[in-house]
Amino acid sequence: MKKTPIELEASADWRAVLVRFDEDLRRRGAAEKTRSAYAADLRQFAVWASWQQVQPPEVTHRLLRRYAAALSERKSAPATVARKLAALRAFYETLREHGEIEANPANLLAAPKRARELPSVLAPDEISRLLDRIPASTPLELRDRALFEIAYASGLRAEELVCLDLTSVDFDAEELRVEGKGSKTRFVPAGEPALRALARYLERARGALAQDAAEPALFLSKSGRRLSTSDIRRRLRVWARHAAVQGGVHPHALRHSFATHLLEGGADLRSIQELLGHASVSTTQIYTRVESARLKHAYSRAHPRA
Repeated sequence: MKKTPIELEASADWRAVLVRFDEDLRRRGAAEKTRSAYAADLRQFAVWASWQQVQPPEVTHRLLRRYAAALSERKSAPATVARKLAALRAFYETLREHGEIEANPANLLAAPKRARELPSVLAPDEISRLLDRIPASTPLELRDRALFEIAYASGLRAEELVCLDLTSVDFDAEELRVEGKGSKTRFVPAGEPALRALARYLERARGALAQDAAEPALFLSKSGRRLSTSDIRRRLRVWARHAAVQGGVHPHALRHSFATHLLEGGADLRSIQELLGHASVSTTQIYTRVESARLKHAYSRAHPRA
């Protein structure tokens, strides 16, 4: 009986070329998260191609179309299909650059159309309520107040927050040195409320949490280790409930709110792009859609002929 793709492993040729691709990503400084995502998506295709008895250099545009159709038949979301095809495009581009194939078979493959959801954004009064209701009595409360003040004031990703070190903060310049995606460094401002909260945390709380004087991390857990992104998500949920902020409040909502409120305040898109650390301004343009949606809502409520 012929094995199904689930029962079959990728061939030795596929496994070898995927290892080389991962090594190439590592040399280029790709983040661990990115490499893991590529590995999972490409491994799935490698199993499917092995089942078709097709080796890496033999893949054609037509075969990739069949694979995309197979994913759709399995009810994969358009965003999932688009992500898997993007991984294949990057993989075959690397093979082309190394001279193993003449042309990238994924280049002409159209990604499925997908509706872009607007990012979750908190109103300014919700942000104020969330932050102002974090007490400042215990070390963990002081840490959390500083943590989320910085998250909103500087628009940082959760991964960037946990990577901050003591040396990342420049109080004189009122800015942070942030290690973003692809190991790219950027300097972002932090407002006075955030810096005041951070100073209180450093003066009154971090020493109580630290168990190793050599620990460089800025934000520490109750056991003295560097915080994880799951720690940040969990603590934010706690304070969102405490402040009665509705909806699923997550760290990226603070980043989205940062960008949207800057745009509403008159900041230009290019500046917001640099502050967020986006490689392309097209990524930042999602916030213009948020602003447009807000204006349409205000119009429909206020205009007599709406």
